[in-house]
Amino acid sequence: MDIESFLYPKHEVAYITTSSTMKEALETLEACHFTAIPVLDDNGVYFGTLSEGDLLWKMKSTPGLSFNTMHEIPVISIQKRMKVECVAIGADLDEMLTLAADQNFVPVVDDDRVFLGIIRRKDIIEYYTRNITD
Repeated sequence: MDIESFLYPKHEVAYITTSSTMKEALETLEACHFTAIPVLDDNGVYFGTLSEGDLLWKMKSTPGLSFNTMHEIPVISIQKRMKVECVAIGADLDEMLTLAADQNFVPVVDDDRVFLGIIRRKDIIEYYTRNITD
């Protein structure tokens, strides 16, 4: 078993880019029903993960920011409160499992940090639940 066996590919993953606005991020999160979303640069390189909590903290800490002005805030200006680590596609399965213990999903990248997709903790748990033998 390797990391690629668990990969939910990029073309099936909702993500935003570093050129997105706070409003676009919120709309994307709402549409896909996720609580966090990968952020990629214009070359597809994994930049980080933005969460609903990050958006809420930004609203709380920015006087005058409202739903009507969120389109003015670039996502790259929003502080990320949790660091979501990515894993290389060729890494050991144990490295990915260690990250998945603390993250709902693990972003997967190639050697140049180009985003390939995610591994969802849910899929890992379902796999091991189906394959556990006494």
